[in-house]
Amino acid sequence: QVQLVESGGGLVQAGGSLRLSCTASGRFFSINTMAWYRQAPGKQRDLVASITSGAGTNYADSVKSRFTISRDNARNTVNLQMNSLKPEDTAVYYCNADIQNLRYIPTLRPYWGQGTQVTVSS
Repeated sequence: QVQLVESGGGLVQAGGSLRLSCTASGRFFSINTMAWYRQAPGKQRDLVASITSGAGTNYADSVKSRFTISRDNARNTVNLQMNSLKPEDTAVYYCNADIQNLRYIPTLRPYWGQGTQVTVSS
């Protein structure tokens, strides 16, 4: 069974920094794209940043130049470095990974972490 476990959330003042990490564990063949999403109270879950297995990245306009996504393929880990945090960044952040479970069946299945709270005070 595949699990994504997140860490690194917390409370920080505006202008501060936090680093989120997410590690995939269990039995699987490979990981394709990994991503971070966030969901604020009463709002939909939105993409924050994503990174392909070849390290191609994509960012939401609201976080460009402030957040950096990276991954360590050997450790099945994706990180999100968040700088210059703003109160509007407050949300539950979710890790997402598209995983190929079996070597000879090239089907990707999305997996989600449990979420980690990020709160930015003004």
